[in-house]
Amino acid sequence: MERKCDACCAVSRPGFPRARFGAEMRRLREAAQLSQAAVSSRLGCTQTQVSRLEKATRTPSRSDAERLDLLFGTAEGVSFTRIYQSIITQPGIPVWFRNWVEEIEPTLLVLRSWDPLLVPGLLQTEAYARHVFSRGPLVTREEVDERVEARMRRQQILDRTQPPTLLVLIDEGVLRRRIGGPALMGEQLRHLLDMAQRPAVFIQVVDPECVAGLAGAFMIAELPNNQADVVSADSPTQAHITAVVAVRDSKDPDGPKLLITPTEWKAFIIGLKAGEIDLRP
Repeated sequence: MERKCDACCAVSRPGFPRARFGAEMRRLREAAQLSQAAVSSRLGCTQTQVSRLEKATRTPSRSDAERLDLLFGTAEGVSFTRIYQSIITQPGIPVWFRNWVEEIEPTLLVLRSWDPLLVPGLLQTEAYARHVFSRGPLVTREEVDERVEARMRRQQILDRTQPPTLLVLIDEGVLRRRIGGPALMGEQLRHLLDMAQRPAVFIQVVDPECVAGLAGAFMIAELPNNQADVVSADSPTQAHITAVVAVRDSKDPDGPKLLITPTEWKAFIIGLKAGEIDLRP
């Protein structure tokens, strides 16, 4: 099944400054009757890299922007340097995570994630995310709003016509940790149930005695065109995005033991909705 085009379209949605960079680059190149090869020679890169810039599947560098401004001038008020600045200063997304959000998530085919503390960002409700962000040190209301908005934008990849497959492992404590109180947590758990009904979303809960992975959350992205898998692994201060690493399959007998089967998981959430499970302290 071909999924590459749908992923590329997701990157080109309005609101992504990188998509505007690519669209303006292609428009001005064609207006000047230049080939991609001609532009690549002026930028000092390959034709493939020019193509990726125009399709918004590659983040431009400052050098790319400056050379394009020299090549095309400021035709019709377009400044590639200004667009580049808007790319690197998008609100709500930490600098160290921007590469993942801009380049990895929009094109991935399969995402495997593990989180021992919180509901993964792609499955959080707005209220859950807002409560988590508002507890950050010295954070302002405006910063919280920006981070929540950025998180909600990230979740749009799950609404694509052909969304990526999402395989989520979470610790049992995540389901019982009262983030924001019973009402907010109840809404979050119901959202998990709704998302788990989607054909491309799989949620599994591991035994609380499992210690593998307690050092931090991680995500493994499977990309199109036989590209190497990419891993984002949390440290105490930020995530580190690396190349492919060997990761044990969760079906391995020595891997995480599932505490709650899919049937039991669904029964748990249905019981919550029916008021049979009390989340009050």
